[in-house]
Amino acid sequence: MEEWARSLSKRRLLGYLDVMAGGNSLLRGRRLDRLMEEHLGWARIETLPRPFVTVTSDLTTGHEVWLENGPLTEGIRASYALPGIFSPMNIDGRWLVDGALVNPVPVSVCRAKGAHLVIAVSLHQNSFGKINAAHTDGLGFDEVLEENASWRWRKGAATAQRIMMHQFFGKAQQAPGFGTVMLGALNIIMDRLSRSRMAGDPADVLLVPRTGHIGLIEFDRAADLIALGEEAVAAQLPMIRDSLAMLGRPPQRRTESAPDPVNPAARGVSSGQR
Repeated sequence: MEEWARSLSKRRLLGYLDVMAGGNSLLRGRRLDRLMEEHLGWARIETLPRPFVTVTSDLTTGHEVWLENGPLTEGIRASYALPGIFSPMNIDGRWLVDGALVNPVPVSVCRAKGAHLVIAVSLHQNSFGKINAAHTDGLGFDEVLEENASWRWRKGAATAQRIMMHQFFGKAQQAPGFGTVMLGALNIIMDRLSRSRMAGDPADVLLVPRTGHIGLIEFDRAADLIALGEEAVAAQLPMIRDSLAMLGRPPQRRTESAPDPVNPAARGVSSGQR
């Protein structure tokens, strides 16, 4: 994953953005789907070597929904389905979107699953930075559109897609586009919500990488982001060590009758259950 993230350039990033005219979202997300299937299509959540839960939001009821079984790619896809950007996922009759709408820093999930020490990472509390850093000028939208084979023979469609991109992200030295405004507003909401939820159920250690100066879609700056994450961990290492010393590690006991944490059949989890 790190190798792939570091390889992202502006041009390669824009190659993943398959804009959709009409529908319920800006992006189809098919290119990202194919990428995930290529690398993670074999994996199911219930058979992972570590407990894993994807937090999503039910678009109809507003309920928080935890995905603990099923294809890993499906759970990930639902977890990043930001309304307006990616289409919601229909899983077991529910239309699911990004879980950050209801639980941005899911400390409660870790507590419910028996975590003895919870180290949380919040990417919202320092998110107030260059709201329009992701404007189209200089990002290479035009070049990518011209090189995209699926659009070469449809100049009119390519022009429409380019217009949508400019409208969504805005232009340099101008007001931010509607997408940048929407994502900036969502960051504010998630920041306030995460602070409120963690006030009642705080993490044992909270990491807040200072990423506010990096734009919303500057994924080509993965090396900078990784370094900022490492700095955040290094700054909190004394707290992490103290917390481990104070809380200790719960005893790990296995008996002959204990269920196998890897084998879903031994845990009474059917492949169709979600």
